[in-house]
Amino acid sequence: LQAMLTSRVLTKTSVSDADIEAAMHEPVVLVPQTSAQWKAAQFVWQVRSELGTLLCGADAADSCEKVDTGGYHVTTTLNYDMQQTTEKWVYAAARAPNRKNTEAILDRLKIPNSDRTWIRALRQWSINNAAAGVEDARTGQILAYVGSASYTDSGNKKFQPQFDVLGDGWRQPGSAIKPIDYSIGIDEQKLTAATMFMDVTTNFGNNFIPTQADHLERGPVRLRSALQFSLNVPAIKSGFYIGIAHELARTKDFGIRYPKGTAPVVSQSIGTQVMHPIDLLGAYATLANGGVRMPRQMILSVTDSSGNQVWPPANPANEKGTEVVSPQTAYIMADILKGNTELQTNPFWAKWRIIDHGQRREAAYKTGTTSDNKDVTAFGFLAPPKDPKAPQLVVGVWMGNSDSTPNGGSLSLDSSAPLWSRIMTNVSKGEPFASFADNRPGGLVTEKVDAFSGMLPGPFTRKTVDELFIKGTQPSKPDDTKRVVDIDKATGLLWNDGCTGPQIQRGFFDVSKLEPQFPEWQKYTRDWAARASRGSGVGGGLKGTRTSYFYGTGFYPFGTTWGASFAPTKTCKPLPPSPTPTPSCDPLVGPCPSIEPSPSPGPPSPTPSPTPKPSKSPKP
Repeated sequence: LQAMLTSRVLTKTSVSDADIEAAMHEPVVLVPQTSAQWKAAQFVWQVRSELGTLLCGADAADSCEKVDTGGYHVTTTLNYDMQQTTEKWVYAAARAPNRKNTEAILDRLKIPNSDRTWIRALRQWSINNAAAGVEDARTGQILAYVGSASYTDSGNKKFQPQFDVLGDGWRQPGSAIKPIDYSIGIDEQKLTAATMFMDVTTNFGNNFIPTQADHLERGPVRLRSALQFSLNVPAIKSGFYIGIAHELARTKDFGIRYPKGTAPVVSQSIGTQVMHPIDLLGAYATLANGGVRMPRQMILSVTDSSGNQVWPPANPANEKGTEVVSPQTAYIMADILKGNTELQTNPFWAKWRIIDHGQRREAAYKTGTTSDNKDVTAFGFLAPPKDPKAPQLVVGVWMGNSDSTPNGGSLSLDSSAPLWSRIMTNVSKGEPFASFADNRPGGLVTEKVDAFSGMLPGPFTRKTVDELFIKGTQPSKPDDTKRVVDIDKATGLLWNDGCTGPQIQRGFFDVSKLEPQFPEWQKYTRDWAARASRGSGVGGGLKGTRTSYFYGTGFYPFGTTWGASFAPTKTCKPLPPSPTPTPSCDPLVGPCPSIEPSPSPGPPSPTPSPTPKPSKSPKP
């Protein structure tokens, strides 16, 4: 108060000297200090930052004085019911398993008994933190925002409660980035949902030799299957088809930001580049919204202390968003990812499908697990509601530790997938059911293709599937990944003159026709083929991985085959030479063949007379 008398700056015209003097004589009352009970604390901080951007620009957002002194009234996008639901499940999954009173916490949170099994199982893994967000794909509005598993809990190195991982953390998405990358390839018509990749262990340079978590090599797989079952080698190869520098640049169109100086690397196609999880949530919202990215929005309106509208302006710019990929590309990607919630398509990921009153909601989702288990993620969205004003829900989940230590080996199917499922199930409860097919755009065609090569069925095709294509990108020629070989029907060996059965033709793998654009991959395919010719489960190669029919573990949607077998290498044993047959003829049928005549016998020779023995001379 004394300083106000001597330094009259802010109060010179509104407070008199007499008022200040009177205030000096008022008694000072001290009250107990209590912490503010914020609702959605980390969301509030994000709103503050967004408000600073609106008032002072992006460069001065964090230091904008108007935020604190302007007396603004801010209406946000938050749906507090969804916020409470999201906070509840994040806390149950990330904090409850690490507490001694786990069951009491789950009781307080009213977690159903059916969900306690997977939550209890998280005790064995060192997962101490989680974050999640809910977005409306149609508007870009953030409906729920949980930056950490709790804002007010006491923390430690592995759990830093007030750090906002969702919006400020740099985290690897793992395989959750794959739908974004594949969408780029499909949109630019460098790939289709039927593009075949050889899932074989490959050295991609600098001794980068990625494998699958189960160390299996599944041979020929189409893009659709490779993405649904999150195969790593096909994803890496797709980056080469797209071009890794171009791929990285195009992901930024989806709203993904990277640390300054980020350079393209081969491994980025399986999610090694760090990003903010909230940005990846927006990228999935772009796919959900038919390929159109809406600017992220947390503030609906701002009025000043006099009630005048400060934001939005009378004519807000870009309210229709920006098309990042075509509606056809977005629909194909949604169609692929919805298979992860269908038991007949993917019984492993579909364990966490969205169920409401016994009925499955159509949803599309993808999980991610980093190679060192530092980050596990899950992102996905529901089919768009028929009501154009109803929100289309997108949910994203991250789990891990604040200090980036590995979680001990938990895969996304054990952790982030069930958390994603329970958040999505609860925030969508009671909403009308919808179908992706109701929003199918024009410009798509369905074509029957070989289940392994992705080409038109050929004479030796064993299994076909129906596949979606952007019109004009469907295959135009039959499967040519097999070569025709003559074999002996009786023995199955290469046919020669020694075979006993009839000669037949069969189609066998022709590895020289596989991935011809990248001949340097051929030697790894040949190595796989040499082992696969001996059957499934044969180990070897660069990392001791084993051959396997797709998908393995008892689930073979296209049969226990790779679409063709391997040509035999042995021939029939030659027969011994046969003796020359004696010529014969039947004069009743025709003239006998000419035979060289024997000489005529002639008259009989006279019998020679015996030569007389000489007689002895008489004695004289």
